[in-house]
Amino acid sequence: MIRITESAQAHFRKLLAEQPDNTNVRVFVVNPGTPSAECGVSYCPPDSVEPDDETLPFSGFDAVVDSGSAPFLQDAVIDFEEQELGSQLTLKAPNAKARKVDDDAPLIERVEYMIQAEINPQLASHGGHVAINQITDDGVAILQFGGGCNGCSMVDVTLKEGIEKELLQRFPDELKGVKDATEHQAGEHSYY
Repeated sequence: MIRITESAQAHFRKLLAEQPDNTNVRVFVVNPGTPSAECGVSYCPPDSVEPDDETLPFSGFDAVVDSGSAPFLQDAVIDFEEQELGSQLTLKAPNAKARKVDDDAPLIERVEYMIQAEINPQLASHGGHVAINQITDDGVAILQFGGGCNGCSMVDVTLKEGIEKELLQRFPDELKGVKDATEHQAGEHSYY
């Protein structure tokens, strides 16, 4: 579920050596499965472990994960880098904002996962997002833009040169194209 690099494990062992005996680390996601999902790591004293927590053994400590966060921490990686200007602990959880789906899940679920995990983080820098409404019988994904994308002068380029290319590349035998169902109206929220 979670990979903790050797350097991060050494960092955690060093930190935990200064804590009370049997303290471990807790890895969690706040607001899992939403665009505002945030990952974190904290100390986990023995009395804070819940019966439905998952315990992952590492060298010299355990990582404890609550049942609500576990599906969103699939493929997560925790790393620790020491640099000249300081050190940095990073937690990358590509599935925090959307629960990973199986390769054999229905097409609409796999497309929705890709939109939430890969496309919307790119659109978020402009205050925008996109959602899938449906996939037609002839393989066209009908999308709905929102936020800064609604009324944006570049939405057609984003749709055809960005989103459509990514979706058709990922699902070449299942999708034939994408269409925008949004009624775009320029406004103060639009990104130009």
